[in-house]
Amino acid sequence: MLSQIIDGKAVAQEIRKKVAAEVQKLRESGTIPGLAVILVGNDPASELYVNNKAKACEECGINSKVIRLPQKTPEDELLLLVKQLNYDPEIHGILVQLPLPLQIRERAIIEAISPLKDVDGIHPENIGKLWTGNAYLKPCTPYGCMELLKRTVPDLRGKKAVVIGRSILVGKPMAALLLQENATVTLCHSYTQNLPGITRSADILVVAIGKPGYVKGEMIKPGAVVIDVGINRIEGKITGDVDFASASERAGWLTPVPGGVGPMTIAMLMQNTLEAVYGQKNILR
Repeated sequence: MLSQIIDGKAVAQEIRKKVAAEVQKLRESGTIPGLAVILVGNDPASELYVNNKAKACEECGINSKVIRLPQKTPEDELLLLVKQLNYDPEIHGILVQLPLPLQIRERAIIEAISPLKDVDGIHPENIGKLWTGNAYLKPCTPYGCMELLKRTVPDLRGKKAVVIGRSILVGKPMAALLLQENATVTLCHSYTQNLPGITRSADILVVAIGKPGYVKGEMIKPGAVVIDVGINRIEGKITGDVDFASASERAGWLTPVPGGVGPMTIAMLMQNTLEAVYGQKNILR
């Protein structure tokens, strides 16, 4: 049995088309959604991400403002910029591209962004609302993973879900979103014992640990849905955290890398920007 591929590109394109249609209605009513993306330094991977986000904004009709700052930008200067954007009525979403240079505390910058404009969904207020079940801005990557899962497994109630990785960007919010859908969730990390035994019990397996090819087919329950969040660059090639060849012989459904979760992250950023407009303008949908 070979896995069926979960086509993240196709789903992302569908979401972006819906966002574009809603943005067009907003524009016709006089509101132009605006997203500010701040890039500190010239990291090639970050530059690529920022360019992709700008292209997605253009496609969706969102006004994109990319602000590039020098590598040695001091923290207080970045904090001042964030504060100015918080009060800018033409900017509805603010995203600071991570990672930041060592002289800048990432947590200080994240907490400085208005929760209403936090389109990355990682401000403490939004993370808290996520766990209480009433967040309207959700972390983009797990939000995208959930969209893929809902199209693959329409009813997640009672399903055993295992998430490998407990980062604030993916693992923890992923667990929260799965719980909201009434899945039974196990969150694994570097201290988890008998990891293969746990993963082999999972109907749904989400892997986000940054270790290329770590999850082998033998760790997967036959027929399981596997979401590979990993993006690793090895000798110029992009690979995931799941060994695709062996996993495809065991999983029922599997996301490829690239072409799986990656496009969904940007699509959900566009969705979050739209949601931020509605939240700030108190627009009824």
